[in-house]
Amino acid sequence: MANYYEAVLEVLKSDKRFIAEDGTFLRNAVYEAAMKMDKDLISLLLNDTETQKRFFTDVGNVKVFDKIGFAWVINNRQFLPDSYTRFKNKIGLADEKGELITTSGKIELVFPYKDCVLEGGQTKEDQIRQEIFYNETLAPEEIDRLLYPKVLTKAKRYSTDGIKDALEFREDDNLIIRGNNLLALSSLLKPFEGKIKCIYIDPPYNTGDDGFGYNDQFNHSTWLIFMKNRLELAKRLLRSDGSIFVQIDHHELGYINVLMDEIFGIKNKVQIIAVKTASPAGFKTVNPGPIDVTEYILFYTKNKSAFRFKKGYVPVGYNKNYNLVLTRTGNVENWKFTPIKEVVIKEAGFTSEKEARTKYGSAWKVILNHLIEEYAFNHAENVVSIRDPHKPTDTVKQLLTQSRSIEHAIEYTREDGTAAYIYRGGALAFYSNKMQEINGELAVTELLSDFWSHISWAGIANEGGVKLKNGKKPEKLLKQIFDIATNPGDIVLDYHLGSGTTCAVAHKMGLRYIGCEQLDYGQNDVVTRLQNVIKGDSTGISKAVNWKGGGSFVYCELAKQNQTFVEEIASATNEESLLDIRKRILKSGFISYKVDPSYIDTIAEDYDSLSFSDKKSFLMEILDKNLLYVNYCDLDDSEYGISNEDKAFTRSFYKKG
Repeated sequence: MANYYEAVLEVLKSDKRFIAEDGTFLRNAVYEAAMKMDKDLISLLLNDTETQKRFFTDVGNVKVFDKIGFAWVINNRQFLPDSYTRFKNKIGLADEKGELITTSGKIELVFPYKDCVLEGGQTKEDQIRQEIFYNETLAPEEIDRLLYPKVLTKAKRYSTDGIKDALEFREDDNLIIRGNNLLALSSLLKPFEGKIKCIYIDPPYNTGDDGFGYNDQFNHSTWLIFMKNRLELAKRLLRSDGSIFVQIDHHELGYINVLMDEIFGIKNKVQIIAVKTASPAGFKTVNPGPIDVTEYILFYTKNKSAFRFKKGYVPVGYNKNYNLVLTRTGNVENWKFTPIKEVVIKEAGFTSEKEARTKYGSAWKVILNHLIEEYAFNHAENVVSIRDPHKPTDTVKQLLTQSRSIEHAIEYTREDGTAAYIYRGGALAFYSNKMQEINGELAVTELLSDFWSHISWAGIANEGGVKLKNGKKPEKLLKQIFDIATNPGDIVLDYHLGSGTTCAVAHKMGLRYIGCEQLDYGQNDVVTRLQNVIKGDSTGISKAVNWKGGGSFVYCELAKQNQTFVEEIASATNEESLLDIRKRILKSGFISYKVDPSYIDTIAEDYDSLSFSDKKSFLMEILDKNLLYVNYCDLDDSEYGISNEDKAFTRSFYKKG
């Protein structure tokens, strides 16, 4: 039959509303008509056998129009293709029988949200390549091969003894993998499925200037597919009692929330944590509206019933409700209570507050507040407040009523066996119960909530001795997460590693870690940072955890195959280099099985007429994307030239002898 898209186009052209005076087909007019369920358009599509079959479903005696599927078709690039697309189609995307897919009537286009894999990859922060959606319905074998475990190469062990070749992967090794994180995650499944306790990721936020540039007319869809593919693998890697934290800003918050509900289950959602990342001071209010100083962390468990929640505490200022000083004289009936203000004035050497005001004038209020806060901190075991008890029992209610008519405190025993006290219609709360050690120092605290404003983002640029212009996070933020979600020795994972904050914090806290990162940031790279950590880096959380240095980690890379060509194409600057790359690609034989190589030379003129940019795109697309990296099953194939050292390390990693 005729080209599927051309057949649809011919049907639509019969409606003059969709053709401009100069003969241009008005795609947007068709789309708008479809969205409005235009009767004439629907009748037109119903009267054609092929379009009726494709765009209508029988429900009883009624034919229901699939307007979303129809919209997908007319907005697809294959519909009204540009010159480059027409050229690409000449090469021939073939099915298993050798017939051109684009001329086949078997194709069923699927909206990008459904059943797709977007590999996603870049070699430099400023290099974005157009990606391909692998549809699970049309290309399951391609996806399987794409996600096969990969060969690992260039393995090095970094420790206090220096840098040495790594010929084996040990059970307690920390690991950094350089390469595409989707493929790295799929390679981690065999040795680490169900073993990761906590995952933290700080993915690209899809803001247009954050490194996520996988351009597509369905922008949110592209980003969500990119995230979905990786989150599905991440879930498999988590322990049954594991958790995942995803940091994002407001641009994609709603989308990622729905996606994570789907993948991890609404019942396993713990919280969306709002994190204050900046102060409005100093911002230029160019645009109207509230100033953006907040990011969000989505906190999910793999199985909430198996997850063991740990209390978190944050430092706070003096709580003015604690306004009494307890003097313990004899038994509880003889205890004395004095307002803290009176005690502080007396300790400061004044007989009255009037005397203090006379000496200090308007500064007295500030001085008094400081003295009270200092006294409460240093005498916390005897500074108390009177408050309403939480869920009082009938016995406690009786004691509360009784205490209103007497002058002394009443002691009683809680259900857990501890002593508690009632005084003047309320329960005594001791300031000492608000004291906790935070980051190595004793502080007045309150329970951690879903709003984190206690972590400063100022001065983090030089943490770890590295810098990252897009999205570096404070070490204290990761410590806060690990404090509530992990125990020493647990394994944590970050597959959007950036400059390596996650791994640096895990190293200092005695956690095992795995980090995946595709980009190499040179002197600001994770390897540099972790070397600094081993040497005793004193920044970040080092003081809080008394970090002095030590430990080790293993670095390795996914073994490149066609990925080498990808990087060369992206970096090519002239026709001569591009011609050389083209010759080597065709000679290698590692091109897509959908491409007919014998036909390429016969249309050389068509290729030559392409722009330099389109030539690069063409070479990128004829590469077999399943062969960007060497699969583990091809480890011993001499064609790939894997060294004995790399073979030994790879086998050790996958536990194969």
